[in-house]
Amino acid sequence: MLSPKRVKYRRVQKGRMRGKAYRGSDLNFGDFGLQALECGRITARQIEASRVAIARHAKKIGKMFIRIYPDKPVSKKPAETRMGGGKAAPEYWVAVIKPGRILFEMEGVTRDMAVQALTLAAHKLPVKTKIIQRGQTL
Repeated sequence: MLSPKRVKYRRVQKGRMRGKAYRGSDLNFGDFGLQALECGRITARQIEASRVAIARHAKKIGKMFIRIYPDKPVSKKPAETRMGGGKAAPEYWVAVIKPGRILFEMEGVTRDMAVQALTLAAHKLPVKTKIIQRGQTL
């Protein structure tokens, strides 16, 4: 599972997911990409499940790039716990996603294989996505 080795602060506030992603919204490494259409939080487990789905479908052909990283801790208090007592310990890590962000990229594969692999990956994610190609939208 992906998680940072060190962080400056162990617990962080929720924050807001507003606006569009201007950073990370272009294809930089591959010819095909999976782009988010809405905002949301993607957990490290969901990123790993998507990665495995792409890797299994593409086998050893081509190359895959993961463009997101879960660097935000989410804490959770136990069920039926009274109010107060401070903020709970971090439970899991998430990547905050805004519309337009490229999540995964692929290169060295055919168009059909890329579309199928990225569709499998999109099914594992909690946000709406679209598949894009360098120069045009699929």
